[in-house]
Amino acid sequence: MDDLYDEFGNFIGEAVSDEEASQDGVAGQHYVYDEESEPEEQAPAVQSMEVDEEGPSNAVILHEDKQYYPTAQQVYGEEVETLVQEEDAQPLTQPIIAPVTQKKFQVQEAGLPPVHYSREFMTDLLNFPEGIRNIAVAGHLHHGKTAFVDMLVMQTHDLEERLDKRIGRRRDEQLRYTDTHFLERERGISIKAAPISLVMQGTKGKSHILNIIDTPGHVNFVDEVASALRLVDGVVLVVDVVEGVQINAEQVIKHAVLEDIPMVLVINKMDRLILELKIPPTDAYFKLKHVVEEVNTVIENTIPGRGEKRRLSPEKGNVAFACTSMDWVFTLPSFAKMYAETYPKVDAAEFSKRLWGDIFFNPRSRKFTRKGTEEGSKRAFVNFVLEPIYKLFSHTISESPEDLAPTLQTLGISLKPSQLKSDAKVLLKLVCAQFFGTASGFVDMVVQHIPSPVEGASRMLDNYYTGTAGSKVSEAMSKCDSDGPLVVEVTKLFSSSDAKTFNAFGRVMSGTASPDQVVRVLGEAYSLEDEEDSTTATIMAVQIACSRYNIPVSGVPAGNLVLLSGIDNSIVKTATVVAEKYPDNEDAYIFKAIRHFTESVFKVAVEPVNPSELPKMLEGLRKINKSYPLITTKVEESGEHVVLGTGELYMDCVLHDLRTQYAEMDIKVSDPVTRFCETVTETSAIMCYALTPNKKNKLTMIAEPLDDGIAEDIEAGVVKIRDPIRKVAKFFEEKYEWDKLAARSIWAFGPDEMGPNILCDDTLPSTTDKKLLKSVQESIKQGFSWGTREGPLCEEPIRNTKFRVTGAELATEPIFRGGGQIIPTARRAVYSSFLMASPRLMEPIYSVHMTGPADSISGLYTVLMKRRGHVVSDGPVAGTPLYAAKALLPVIDSFGFETDLRIHSQGAASVSLVFERWDVVPGDPLDKSIRVRPLEMAAPQQAARDFVLKTRRRKGLSEDVDVKRFLEPELLAGLRESGVLD
Repeated sequence: MDDLYDEFGNFIGEAVSDEEASQDGVAGQHYVYDEESEPEEQAPAVQSMEVDEEGPSNAVILHEDKQYYPTAQQVYGEEVETLVQEEDAQPLTQPIIAPVTQKKFQVQEAGLPPVHYSREFMTDLLNFPEGIRNIAVAGHLHHGKTAFVDMLVMQTHDLEERLDKRIGRRRDEQLRYTDTHFLERERGISIKAAPISLVMQGTKGKSHILNIIDTPGHVNFVDEVASALRLVDGVVLVVDVVEGVQINAEQVIKHAVLEDIPMVLVINKMDRLILELKIPPTDAYFKLKHVVEEVNTVIENTIPGRGEKRRLSPEKGNVAFACTSMDWVFTLPSFAKMYAETYPKVDAAEFSKRLWGDIFFNPRSRKFTRKGTEEGSKRAFVNFVLEPIYKLFSHTISESPEDLAPTLQTLGISLKPSQLKSDAKVLLKLVCAQFFGTASGFVDMVVQHIPSPVEGASRMLDNYYTGTAGSKVSEAMSKCDSDGPLVVEVTKLFSSSDAKTFNAFGRVMSGTASPDQVVRVLGEAYSLEDEEDSTTATIMAVQIACSRYNIPVSGVPAGNLVLLSGIDNSIVKTATVVAEKYPDNEDAYIFKAIRHFTESVFKVAVEPVNPSELPKMLEGLRKINKSYPLITTKVEESGEHVVLGTGELYMDCVLHDLRTQYAEMDIKVSDPVTRFCETVTETSAIMCYALTPNKKNKLTMIAEPLDDGIAEDIEAGVVKIRDPIRKVAKFFEEKYEWDKLAARSIWAFGPDEMGPNILCDDTLPSTTDKKLLKSVQESIKQGFSWGTREGPLCEEPIRNTKFRVTGAELATEPIFRGGGQIIPTARRAVYSSFLMASPRLMEPIYSVHMTGPADSISGLYTVLMKRRGHVVSDGPVAGTPLYAAKALLPVIDSFGFETDLRIHSQGAASVSLVFERWDVVPGDPLDKSIRVRPLEMAAPQQAARDFVLKTRRRKGLSEDVDVKRFLEPELLAGLRESGVLD
């Protein structure tokens, strides 16, 4: 005990052992950590107070070598990544190491939702193409297409439990099952085409697979409709009974008729006749008849004299009547069948034939006649269809629950007491659901009037396939042979929910698509001569697309729509996926690119706010290009990145996706502008020649305007340059009265095969060596193509112009007339002849279609007056208090027009802007006497000059167009002497 305290009584503790001394004392003093070597073992501390003979080390340790604290590597170990940051480098709201988040940009089902049929049964049905129907639901905006698909989804999917959990305002929201993109749900419109496959039964109980594609109704998204129509065998056209045939429905009808796609009609929102317009049954019949006739008129106008066989009419069974808000749809045969079930003596087929048209029912004699012979006789449709529906609606809405119950029981409708006391809208829906039953009448109509994939394959091969008809592959496709070589036509890419990859959506034309299959993906530019646009890929997964969920399957046979993942890398817009090897080593051919209804003329320039993020933005633009069928992205000479779309809403959605989904970055967007075209109004003043750089070749050309209509015919594919020269010549001789020599000397259309310009050989054998000219023909065509793609005024495409090669002096040695000499010379000849032919600028024109109350028409006139627009026609919509007007408006003056008009009409008017045509901008673009002053609006006759100068500045080109740049010095001197040029 004594040795625990010193002589003064202070506690000193027990004697420290050697080990403890080395740990406490020496390790504590040895504070300099050396990373490479462990501290050397120190001599044990001396317990007694002996004098240290050696003393402290006098070695100098530099400041940077001192280490007072252990490094992070020593503390946490070798494998741990450590992050050292300065103080306040990040805001407190942002974690130093953020948790890994799973991004999701679409509404998706957690698993496969329950359905009223077996999915194994569905996959078995895929093998029987005769029982499959591929259809697209199309029509105008807000006419009820998505609601119609919702109705079919509700009848096949068990979603009641989930919908019952909705509370408050969400209870009244539309289901919108096929609108999966968050933007679609926020805006209340469809933006993307959405596929869904359902098993549905007809009135006889036979099951069919309906592969349905729900398409957008807004005119800006018609590219999605065109992509969907390529894959299907028929169109279900949905038309609002009140508004009638609007512009987008008209476009769909025209496209379907020209592409020879069968069509059926669904007249939707029938409840509006009763509850909103409150018109009596007799007038309602005339309103319905008017809507059917509107559709038939558009068909007849599209193919004059040949519209009869495509005519739609309820007695044919290809028109259905629907009310998607009340969940009912019927055709005349299905309504007649309801009578036959109650009165067994009624022959449903014969009865349905008498339910439309001028056939009257006489109540006393109980006979059908062509004219009403008795008092109280009414049209059969009014008497047997409309009046019962009107009565059903009025009883349900007006009667008290106590009186309503016995009334409904007479119709065989039984509801619970709680249901009888529910809200009028809910009650009507419950009553109609029991009265009309399922959509079996619609299924019958589709099965009867739309061909199966086997019957529809020949139309697709004739219209779209570039291969020959006699080959084994063509035969397998025409028979829809699931054992044949694989051919899938892909027209659309759907983004995955995290927006990182894309799934290719297409139609299996032949063979069976299955996972782990090695395939060749052939792009739009693929041909046997140029096989560059092809790649080999492996299909990772094969699925049946159902919008909110996809059903993975082991294989999808011919005739069905399919979703393929893992092959999207090389696909931009459309592609043809084929087996790695065809039998007998046959050549692979592709399906043609889609011909869209409209053009992309709305233009903005984008750039990243942070310049270092440019690669990220380029990757985003590449994905945008895949996601939207009609978007075009390109880089101008000045380095600006330009995005071209169809309209304001379209561009708004594109830029939203670019910022939030595909690039996730801040982007600066320029003010919107438009594309222009360049054209000529007269024949070149002189023959313009150009010499090659080696001065051994000379090309002479003349430019002149094309006859009206030729450019449109070429773009529509009425005449094709790849056809035999005799066929092309015959077309121009017969339709445009060209002489035989001119018609047979057409070399090319430009800038591409369907370009609206023509290159002709107008040389004479007496002055030009035709054999030498033939040897450089391809080079001249390439120079013409280059020149017409970027015109001399402001590097916009040339349009509606015919270039004639009138002379060619060529070197005899091939080395002196190679492509490097001829191509740029041909381009210079194109430019000089163009500039000497009174060049003009062309701008795109929107066709404006407005529907609204009568007082909104004056607002349209007011707004158009400020924007160089004018009204073409206006008038009332038959059977409604609405007015419709059509106007023309230059695209460059259309920005903000829709908002302006809505403000003027207080939101009552709805307007659609559709690209109509190209028009010449007033004024001479080369008139140097015009002074464009900053911040001042140019006068109408100065518009062309104004547009050219501003476009050139934006593209980083020299201030003015100078014809002297393209003319040869001798020619220029001669023109100056003669006074043609200043």
